[in-house]
Amino acid sequence: MNLFDYLRPGSVDEAVQAGLQPGAAFLAGGTNLLDLMKIGVAQPGTVVDITHLPGLDGIEALPGGGWKIGALVRNADLARDPAFAAACPAVAEALLSGASAQLRNAATVGGNLMQRTRCSYFQDPLSACNRRAPGSGCAALGGVTDNHAVLGWTEQCIATHPSDFCVPLVALGATVEIAGADGRREVALEDFLTLPDADGPGGAHLAAGELITALILPAGSTSFACNARYVKLRERTSYAFALVSAAAMLRMDGDTIAEARIALGGVAARPWRLAEAEAALVGQHADATAFAKAADLLVAGARASGDNAHKIELARRIAVRALTNAATGTPERMPALPASVFENGADAHA
Repeated sequence: MNLFDYLRPGSVDEAVQAGLQPGAAFLAGGTNLLDLMKIGVAQPGTVVDITHLPGLDGIEALPGGGWKIGALVRNADLARDPAFAAACPAVAEALLSGASAQLRNAATVGGNLMQRTRCSYFQDPLSACNRRAPGSGCAALGGVTDNHAVLGWTEQCIATHPSDFCVPLVALGATVEIAGADGRREVALEDFLTLPDADGPGGAHLAAGELITALILPAGSTSFACNARYVKLRERTSYAFALVSAAAMLRMDGDTIAEARIALGGVAARPWRLAEAEAALVGQHADATAFAKAADLLVAGARASGDNAHKIELARRIAVRALTNAATGTPERMPALPASVFENGADAHA
């Protein structure tokens, strides 16, 4: 680990000024940053400790069914907040399916939005990686790519976004509140997490000194509370990133779908939401035919980025599973294995 200066500002404005220093990095829970520092991928010259900034640790219900969540709220605290978990159960289920209890107790909402890809080539300082060293190339191309992207990838980058939390957030249309030298701004989470293009590898980007201060769920987010699920397929039952995952939320009018939200995780550089797939569900009976059509739309245009064509079919199946579970209804209590395809005795077919 490289030597670095340590600063502990007392306000958001002071943190922004500290963050303007070249090579500065903000430290909250540290569950991603410290790991990257230990392996030499992140080498900040200044670590700006924001863990004690006032006013960033609240969970607030907004008028119309929205929520404002401070950037320093711990993942475990948000998932176990009774009012929030009842209002946004798919978000709570996604949070509880990520990492371990110890890490959820440390990790923060803002840090989760900023976490870096777990691509093994990104985490190897000796491998070419456009995310780590722009213009160096992408060593993953032609390498071991079982877990890499099948949607929205380019020759610049084939990595996936690792967050469970962000999948239902993108489905709900969440926005990110950001403080910077020019004041505060808001940006849709789906736009904040950019896809790679011909010019760059994408990812979560903030300008120098900018700091996430809050996450905002829009009005109407609670209208899906009765039919909302998150499903995650992974190589082991706990403490593993998703091979593929899906968040599905339905607003029902009897047996008919009045409104739908669905997003896939583990398939692209950000959670994958498609308006056409959601629109195709509206006015349909909540059945296997409608769900299969929506799933087909979600993965339309998918292509393997090496030896991972299986992920396309897995993504299609996990979307159907999530929609089926959502149509059945949100459980009164969180499953013993949150987000698992095996919970409640489900069979082994995704």
